[in-house]
Amino acid sequence: MRPPVHVLFPLGMSGGMQRLVKNAVQNKTSGRLKETVMKRISVPVGLRICERCNRKTFLMKCECGTRTKQVGVTEQTINVGKLLESAKIKLNENIPDIKGVVGLISKNKTPESIEKGVLRAKHNVFVFKDGTIRFDMSNVPLTHFKPKEIGTSIEKIKEMGYTHDYQGKPLESEEQIVELKVQDFVVSKTCIEYMSRTAKFVDDLLEKFYDLKPFYKPKKVEDMIGHLIIGLSPHTSAGVLGRIIGWTNANAGFAHPFYHAAKRRNCDGDEDCVMLLLDALLNFSKLYLPATRGGIMDAPLVLTTRIDPNEIDKEALNLDIGSGYPLELYEAGMKNMHPKEIEKIMENVKKRVGTEKQYENFSFTTHTGNIASGPSLSAYKTLGSMKEKMNAQLSLALKIRAVNAEEVASKVINTHFLPDMIGNLRTFATQNFRCTKCNTIYRRIPLKGVCMKCSGNITMTVHEGSVKKYLKITKEVAEKYNVSNYTMQRVLLMENAINSLFHNDKVNKCKLEDFL
Repeated sequence: MRPPVHVLFPLGMSGGMQRLVKNAVQNKTSGRLKETVMKRISVPVGLRICERCNRKTFLMKCECGTRTKQVGVTEQTINVGKLLESAKIKLNENIPDIKGVVGLISKNKTPESIEKGVLRAKHNVFVFKDGTIRFDMSNVPLTHFKPKEIGTSIEKIKEMGYTHDYQGKPLESEEQIVELKVQDFVVSKTCIEYMSRTAKFVDDLLEKFYDLKPFYKPKKVEDMIGHLIIGLSPHTSAGVLGRIIGWTNANAGFAHPFYHAAKRRNCDGDEDCVMLLLDALLNFSKLYLPATRGGIMDAPLVLTTRIDPNEIDKEALNLDIGSGYPLELYEAGMKNMHPKEIEKIMENVKKRVGTEKQYENFSFTTHTGNIASGPSLSAYKTLGSMKEKMNAQLSLALKIRAVNAEEVASKVINTHFLPDMIGNLRTFATQNFRCTKCNTIYRRIPLKGVCMKCSGNITMTVHEGSVKKYLKITKEVAEKYNVSNYTMQRVLLMENAINSLFHNDKVNKCKLEDFL
């Protein structure tokens, strides 16, 4: 989430620009904390009732210890100072700077317990919209590795079931090549460090909030090796179970092509997230998910615990697994034969599906010095503006003889730039308006011209810049790479539509003969 958040707890505008919980209990005139029983905020939140003592609250558990029942959503007055004081006593922790949210966008507006925010802030980890803690990495497919490449000792790798190398010899050296198991994952160094902090948060939560024994007990990052994770792709709702077996210095997640395909990915270059299994089981809730369309995306609603090659994208089954290529392949290439015509002479995964060898005994054709010896970070992240990214992509297309740069330019324009501008143009025309002071949303600007609640200024939620941000680069690319007349006409029509909306036609005086 941007900016990062420690807890899904609503503060309204009391949290200030940084949405700090301490601001909701701070005396603005003296800079000191008020009496905690005196400072209160008013925010829309879920209304719950205790069936034992009939007390109304927003908390999941009543002060009498009984679990409450959701009955609706209403504006409630909350004593944030009292909550913080209670959290301090229960957790036996000093209260750090905790960042909450302005408001909840779930159907029942169920907030997290503020204690979770205290512990996340303590360990410097942040929460996603569903209550989980995540780390993003670019996908890289991997089928084989050497123990020395992933920072894992021979003893530890043997404990995880890697007893022999890919040739069937007993594993004795960190230089031997080992075949990766289908659901094992090699994370980045920054990821395993973040997962270590997450594990400490989970242990604190179990021990201090739920009165249970800690589970992970990490003393160093190596202690996270062997623990289970969930891999999840954006815009999906199905996570895949995995296991951390090591890490590299590359900001990438190395996993089997089957694993990436099970996340609904085509294996290479996309960016997905991982989360600790226990964190997801403990803190994920549908009650936190947005009520808006698409709110259930990016959430682990279901979990695949075992990958079946029959159930993944068939693209991953085209993986060739032989130790070399036959002469017939090169001869077929000279004749421009269709791949299906020579498929029978190639060794690929598809032929093994349903047999004992569908998961193992894969081979490879080329050795590498180190799996992480390439770029440590994707150029998409290191390059700044979209113009820089576009120029880099097209300059690469010009250097590769097998690629048509004009076709690449046309595809980027038609599948990315134009749809983005069309969508933003539609959003601009149907946008809401927002009060800059109290954040109230209006479908139309009030006749008074100011907020009806606080007389604050009304501003747009979508601005001209976001509509036309890709127009200039789109025109430059279309002209430089000589795209088709059809594509160029689409670009010019979009330019006319944008100019018609944002330019004042009355400025240009015209006469009747101008239309003749």
